[in-house]
Amino acid sequence: MAMKSKTVYVCSNCGYETMKWLGKCPDCGEWATLQEEIRETAVSAGKNGKAPSMRSSRSLTSLSLQEIRPDNELRYKTGMKELDRVLGGGIVKGSLVLLSGDPGIGKSTILLQICRSLGERLKILYVSGEESYNQIKLRADRLQVTAGSLYILCETDAQAICEHISATEPDLVIIDSIQTMNFTELNSSPGCVTQVRECSNLFMRTAKNLSIPVIMVGHVNKDGNIAGPKVLEHIVDAVLYFEGERNLSFRILRAVKNRFGSTNEIGVFEMYDTGLAEVENPSMMLISGRPKNTPGTCVACVMEGTRPILAEIQGLVAATGFGNPRRISNGFDFNRLNMLIAVLEKRGGYFFGNSDVYINIVGGMKLDEPALDLTIVMALVSSLKDYALRDDVLAFGEIGLAGEIRGVSHCEQRIKEAARLGFHRCIVPKNNLKNISVSLKQEIEVVGVRTIREAFEAIIL
Repeated sequence: MAMKSKTVYVCSNCGYETMKWLGKCPDCGEWATLQEEIRETAVSAGKNGKAPSMRSSRSLTSLSLQEIRPDNELRYKTGMKELDRVLGGGIVKGSLVLLSGDPGIGKSTILLQICRSLGERLKILYVSGEESYNQIKLRADRLQVTAGSLYILCETDAQAICEHISATEPDLVIIDSIQTMNFTELNSSPGCVTQVRECSNLFMRTAKNLSIPVIMVGHVNKDGNIAGPKVLEHIVDAVLYFEGERNLSFRILRAVKNRFGSTNEIGVFEMYDTGLAEVENPSMMLISGRPKNTPGTCVACVMEGTRPILAEIQGLVAATGFGNPRRISNGFDFNRLNMLIAVLEKRGGYFFGNSDVYINIVGGMKLDEPALDLTIVMALVSSLKDYALRDDVLAFGEIGLAGEIRGVSHCEQRIKEAARLGFHRCIVPKNNLKNISVSLKQEIEVVGVRTIREAFEAIIL
């Protein structure tokens, strides 16, 4: 059997392969992302010059669903309720979890805090390809991590790491990070598409064969997406993403993919010098410091999984100083903002053609629920007319292109959260009134509206 080498060009952004170099990737459209790789392939032939038939000598055995007996303890509780909520109840045995986020957002910090909780009863292997033993020790001392069963390994050879995992059999493995791992049989450099793909496959097989959960840290590219091939997100069991502004102390942990739980749950943390602290009441955190009797502010209630969260929406409408008015949205979909402005002009009679429009979600959150439409509209109209909305009023509802306010899900849960935090009036779609209990209506005033104008008349001072 002879080895034959060939040269291919692989896109570092999407993994597209071609036999010749191109300035622009035909698949994703990025420029100067094709990197040269040399691969060796096995070439064998029979007596007649034909390749022999590939037939496996292994005997395979399948099991019926009733024959499979899972372990009594399928999940490890991390000791952090917010993280367990996002994971669906804890870390599943044999699972492969990808944790990603911007540099400095707190990925390595939360992993060491997991080691502080689980290290008292589990054997943990922390593999670092970016830091030395002394650097990890300094960070562990700052976070007060003193677990005796936490073992540190500074290595980048993925095959050697998997052999060490098989020999020591820890209860949990942490890889920081997958972009620094290297598959020695490949000629390409660490971090490229091929290396990330092969190293991830190697860790996945190790996790499944030994029933050891593996948490991998993933870097992001300049666009904020996970660096490496898209297949990386497909082969892992869960993809967690850290969100938040670096100049703010709050962090949002969101599940983009989760085979063992919901992908709508979020965890809220606050960054301190001693690490990340859980925020058990994110609604109070997001609306604290809200200005009173100020035009352009309104409060919404959005559903993140099973949790209702109150968020402050700020809108600013100012006269433009240029020929084309500016539209800027921070934390809300830009195209949907333009659609709502068009509905306000066509159906509501509010003119924004000579004004700059700014929308900001306070706290650095990114919200895309349609129930946020009514709150966005109320904030914009309040700023346009310079009318201050009532401070004890909350509004939510989806807006259609005809200017109607359509019903939303979990209306009663949203109203209960508003009543718990001291709001006295809720502006909701008219269609949701029939699903609200009488006792809740006695606790808080609920106003049903059909159009944008009805909503604004019910909410102003």
